[in-house]
Amino acid sequence: MPIASVNPATGEVLETFEPLDDAGLDRRLALAEAAFHDYRTTTFVSRAALMHRAADLLDQDQEAVARTMTEEMGKPLAAARAEAAKCAKAMRWYADNAEALLADEHPAAADVADAGAARAYVRYRPLGAVLAVMPWNFPFWQVIRFAAPALMAGNVGLLKHASNVPRTAVAIEELFRRAGFPEGCFQTLLIGSGAVEGVIRDRRVAAVTLTGSEPAGRAVAAAAADEVKKAVLELGGSDPYVVMPSADLAGAVRIAVRARAQNNGQSCIAAKRFIVHTDVYGAFTAAFTEAMQSLKVGDPMDEDTDVGPLASRQGRDDLEELVEDARTHGARVECGGGRPMGWDTGYFYEPTVLTGITPAMRIHQEETFGPVATVYRVAGLDEAVALANDTPFGLSSNVWTRDEAEQERFVRDIQAGGVFFNGMTASHPALPFGGVKRSGFGRELSGHGIREFCNVTTVWIG
Repeated sequence: MPIASVNPATGEVLETFEPLDDAGLDRRLALAEAAFHDYRTTTFVSRAALMHRAADLLDQDQEAVARTMTEEMGKPLAAARAEAAKCAKAMRWYADNAEALLADEHPAAADVADAGAARAYVRYRPLGAVLAVMPWNFPFWQVIRFAAPALMAGNVGLLKHASNVPRTAVAIEELFRRAGFPEGCFQTLLIGSGAVEGVIRDRRVAAVTLTGSEPAGRAVAAAAADEVKKAVLELGGSDPYVVMPSADLAGAVRIAVRARAQNNGQSCIAAKRFIVHTDVYGAFTAAFTEAMQSLKVGDPMDEDTDVGPLASRQGRDDLEELVEDARTHGARVECGGGRPMGWDTGYFYEPTVLTGITPAMRIHQEETFGPVATVYRVAGLDEAVALANDTPFGLSSNVWTRDEAEQERFVRDIQAGGVFFNGMTASHPALPFGGVKRSGFGRELSGHGIREFCNVTTVWIG
């Protein structure tokens, strides 16, 4: 079956691609194996030159790249431009820092002597071909934050992108090819999800990284574990956004809207559950609802659009089911709650605020992947922490408080891979990114991310 690129704002099929057959897939895996044999011996200086060239090309192509992303998955065009710029920034960061991040480590002289060695050190060596199974919501960024560190470490990359963004997937391979990376260093595999397990199990693939849903993560992790191969997983999130009485309330409201509506609400690290202290609950909820209601839903190609369509019909239908279930069980719809008027085509959904959420509602535990916010009232810090942790996920968290004692308590007790105070969760190449619980394991970005796919080698010299 062809892989189709569909514009979610119109439902129009933009382009179709034939998936790789078995022979084509085998050729690409063989090419990756051959490329790694030589590429692993290249210097950091030569890799950095290639990565800088790729970043320069991406800057030059920013408008075309942004339009491809917007046409394929519906993010507002301004957000797509920002995503392309962020990718170029990360590529340059790894080009400039990889050598230092992977420098040999030397134990203390006394420890070397105690180990019976004349010299001993630790060296980071590349593993081989790394398969990346990536999602559609940040179709360039999710790939680059894997590819830049992997390639700078001396690995080669294989990309199985989400099937609804094939044009973006092809464009990323083309970017690295144009930058001068040797043939086979980065390849897009146009295959269906059913072929992923076979690629993981192939002897020519050394490791796998996945960003996506929990079911997909379970399947990938199971195959990798069975083959005793390294895996990194970044799965779903239901991030809390806690507002305490000492917060800058105007700032908390303003950032709350961005944190929930970014990328049309389709972000694992978007704030989803707004946990508000009773002393400021009324003021926050009223201002937040008004601001969410004022967001402009429309054509993502229009510069003044705030919220575009969801990426797929299924995604919109799933979101509608969650909201309807909450409404049926007594939730109050403060704004939104349905498809916007005037958009009969495309997969649009109104920015929505729900209150009165109870554990009987699916939305209390399930991730909302769209512009829908749930707001809770809590009596104090203990209740806020308990509610923040009352989720199977643990990706990141946001807390608004200027009380340093409260900040320390949240850092100690919130079960998440990140705690962001008085701002919104965002990824940056210098900071590790990942989660706990059912949000996955391992880390991307920073030195932690580039070392995930390295052979940490002990060298002992007698």
